Amino acid sequence: MTDEPVFALGPVGQIAMAVADLGRAEVFYGEVLGLRRLFGSDGEAAYDCGEVRLLLQQRADSGAVRPGSPIYFRVHDIRRARQELEARGVVFVEGLHLVAAFPGHDLWMTYFVDPDGHRLALMMEGPKGFSA
Repeated sequence: MTDEPVFALGPVGQIAMAVADLGRAEVFYGEVLGLRRLFGSDGEAAYDCGEVRLLLQQRADSGAVRPGSPIYFRVHDIRRARQELEARGVVFVEGLHLVAAFPGHDLWMTYFVDPDGHRLALMMEGPKGFSA
């Protein structure tokens, strides 16, 4: 037996996402979604997503921008959040739906896209009995 600590990675600190037009992406993430801008420089901008930063990086070749894995944003009231984002012009690609039922809560999601086609989602761990 050894006293050496076991190696383990820590929590995710930042996720980078390629965008074709940084100015357009900043309007969407900062103004439409309401994320707080943390910092930026030529070709990139970082936004506060709680424990994780979202780093937007402009690509010179817009053809190099390919949507990746969805990013899921936690909300307290998924119906209200969706209505607010729809009023701001966000396009949802799926209805609000139950994803999983757990013993103490239910997991609800609804998906939307950003101007580059990146798939994003609202998620809510709602009380049992919540309905869309």
